[in-house]
Amino acid sequence: MRANAPGASDPIEDVGKYARGQPDNYRQRMTNNVLALGFCILLVAVGIWLANTIAEMRRNQDCVLSGRRNCANVSVPAGNTE
Repeated sequence: MRANAPGASDPIEDVGKYARGQPDNYRQRMTNNVLALGFCILLVAVGIWLANTIAEMRRNQDCVLSGRRNCANVSVPAGNTE
């Protein structure tokens, strides 16, 4: 290893010049974290919904392409049998 010559400047500058002079705003940082978490949860929910929709469409398409009829699920409300 090479030793620095006396009087030579350090090749690595001090990172103190990048430090902020003002303190962190804790409330704003926590608000941003909550918003980011909510956005991530929304992305996961949309992804799950999209995967389920694509799977259902694939099942219906497979049913139709295999030559079956009445592939779509029909939901019939329970009626009175009186």
